[in-house]
Amino acid sequence: MSTPHGTGTAHAAADLSSSPRSLREAWVALAGLSAVFLFEMLDNSILNVALPTIGRDLHASTTALQWVTGAYAVVFGGLMLAFGAIADRFGRRRIMLIGLVLLGMASLATAFVSTVEQLIAVRVAMGVAAAMTTPGSMALAFRLFDEDGLRVRATTLISTVGLVGLAIGPTVGGFVLAIAPWQVLLLVNVPIAVLAIIGVRSGIGPDLAADLHRDPVDIAGAVLGTATIVLALVAPTLFVNEGAGSWTPWATAAAAVVTAVLFFLRERSARYPLLDLRLVAHPLVSSGLAFKAAAGLATAGLGYLVTLQLQLDWGWTPALAALGMLPQVVVLVAGGAFVNPFVQRVGLERAAWLSAAAVVFGLAFYGLLGRFGYVWVAIALVLVAAGMRVVGVVAGVNVLRGLPKNRTTVGAALVDTATEVTSGVAIAVTGTILAALFTGDIATSDWSTRQTAEFQEAVTIAGLTLTVVAAALVGWGIVRTRRVTNGEAAVSVDDAIGEKTTA
Repeated sequence: MSTPHGTGTAHAAADLSSSPRSLREAWVALAGLSAVFLFEMLDNSILNVALPTIGRDLHASTTALQWVTGAYAVVFGGLMLAFGAIADRFGRRRIMLIGLVLLGMASLATAFVSTVEQLIAVRVAMGVAAAMTTPGSMALAFRLFDEDGLRVRATTLISTVGLVGLAIGPTVGGFVLAIAPWQVLLLVNVPIAVLAIIGVRSGIGPDLAADLHRDPVDIAGAVLGTATIVLALVAPTLFVNEGAGSWTPWATAAAAVVTAVLFFLRERSARYPLLDLRLVAHPLVSSGLAFKAAAGLATAGLGYLVTLQLQLDWGWTPALAALGMLPQVVVLVAGGAFVNPFVQRVGLERAAWLSAAAVVFGLAFYGLLGRFGYVWVAIALVLVAAGMRVVGVVAGVNVLRGLPKNRTTVGAALVDTATEVTSGVAIAVTGTILAALFTGDIATSDWSTRQTAEFQEAVTIAGLTLTVVAAALVGWGIVRTRRVTNGEAAVSVDDAIGEKTTA
């Protein structure tokens, strides 16, 4: 660590600029950032277990219960890009701390909830808090270190903490419900927020002015971008709930396409765009986003298909089906120990496309062989989880490597948004194919031989359809990665911004 250059804000800024030489030197900051990611992963997984209890306690309908989790996801996904751009202008640490205070207050409000509408409002506030904090956790972890190896190790550590929360969330939630009211499951976010605030305030200094930018906020771009993402996230739910025969999901999907086109046109013409498209076109950025999108598509699609297959086609109980997903959980949690050695051996760019390809291969393996027995399903789960464990870290790091320092948080938000949107697309594609090929009520327990054959055909077609799309994304990402290898990535992105500003 370098010698302090003063006191107060100047001292904190100097501490931030002097990069830690090991994870141990930055343990306070990493504890705070890990707590942020733990909240994101733990929140929905622990709450899902309580939905039946919440429904009885608050006399909520099935649709209302869906929005208890859906409202959070839509607000979170929709606002990440806007808050990422704001954080790059006004300070990542500042926006994160504001978001953590909001998280604590919203979680405390759970104790006073008496109707499902009030609970949905609390979940909306928590979604806003997550959008303010989650992209910043990756951006701050990246900027905390100067060496790519330490960046990979730090991101792996933070994601491992979150994945442990995701894995144990349902089990912990079940035990808590046996001895305490469901509100406790959301009140647990209060100490997590406090831990995060302490870690971020104590371990990370305010952003240096040179690492931020003061471009005016592109309000029109923010509105169009948020509308596009929200519509893209709502459409899959409508496809699943109302079916492909209804006009509502198709109208919502069409509206998402229209707003996406308008957003693209706005960002191309704006003098100070919310998202500079020339940055997205940078080889490291575009390839990283392609790999993350492919992984999100494959992971969400496989999880959805396997869950339906185990419970509806094979008749497993929910508890047994949860055990059936255990290979994926084990690899996701334990695989963190292998990420850094693998990256050191093959390099960041190659690690990104190899792991993304493994995810696609696992999905293809399931689509071709999953119907023939659980052992094939387990192999597919392991392949997808192993690839996802690596690509979840290195693709995000590569995106941030390809961006200037004053665009770090919007880059992290792009990574998370790509995963959120493609996960929703995977559910929509799968649900639409199932609705088109399966006759009758899929939720009934006694299927005819014909219905079983229809379901297996639909699962195969859905799995292979997602495989083709994911493979196309990975292929395109590999082409972009080769441009990095050939030296195009060496062109300064800061110069591109400077040229645009001068123009």
